Amino acid sequence: MLGEHGIPKDSPAGREEFEKRMELRRAAEDGEEFKPLVRGWCLGGEAFRAELLAQVSEKVGAEHFGEEVRESAEAKAERMVLEELKKLGWRREELGKRRKGDAEKVRIALRLRKETTMTSAWIAQRLEMGTKTHLSHLLYWQGRGKK
Repeated sequence: MLGEHGIPKDSPAGREEFEKRMELRRAAEDGEEFKPLVRGWCLGGEAFRAELLAQVSEKVGAEHFGEEVRESAEAKAERMVLEELKKLGWRREELGKRRKGDAEKVRIALRLRKETTMTSAWIAQRLEMGTKTHLSHLLYWQGRGKK
């Protein structure tokens, strides 16, 4: 890195010169390139963001929290919804055309409840199943029917 800046040797004087150059560069910047980080957690394109979210969902632990974990959980749930729609041969629009209590929609909702941390409200809205209360009612009766 020092050589790329024309500093021939890694020495105290060379590191000091590098620090001065970096400080001058930082002072000259208006900070526009970092504005997305002020309100977010990721600097990069959508493909890069998706990669990070996938990594977060794989490695999240009890000590992790915040926007990136919530977004990662949502991305995981969304991937599951798309996977289920593909299995059924449905397009996204199909969810709105089917009954709120459609058996396949209930099955997808059950999977989301078991395998994700998404709320009933999120699931109900995403699968177009009405209110969270209606979804809870459907899931309750689905569970009772298996006994």
